[in-house]
Amino acid sequence: MIKVRFYDEVDDALLKFAVIITRSDGKWVFCKHRKRDTYEVPGGHREAGESIEETAKRELYEETGAVDFDMEPVCIYSVASVDDEGKETEETFGMLYTAKVREFEPELHSEIEKIIITQDLPEHWTYPEIQPELMRELERRKGIETS
Repeated sequence: MIKVRFYDEVDDALLKFAVIITRSDGKWVFCKHRKRDTYEVPGGHREAGESIEETAKRELYEETGAVDFDMEPVCIYSVASVDDEGKETEETFGMLYTAKVREFEPELHSEIEKIIITQDLPEHWTYPEIQPELMRELERRKGIETS
């Protein structure tokens, strides 16, 4: 089992990931990795020397081809695994963003096979215990309807 928590602040050094819930023309933008049959929100690991905002902008570009967009932070989230006895692993922290994309490059140059732009949320999430929770938190904090 996975436990997802949300925070307003943590030490910046703890932020290892950026995830960007993305819209374009009022529709959701999701990515499909070449090696998976599922869909996911754009995002990824923070690289050495990068601010978490730089990570978010880089990942959004790499995974969707977004070249003209507005982005804003939503909140900090954490993920921990819970074993059968209820013990949790150490929390891993990330920053959740939302973005509105006005323009995409015509081709993707990454491990992402394709993006989809849709009114509906995917049925098959890459991280089904995490990504729907992030979507609900976006709705709760920003009033953006996700269901």
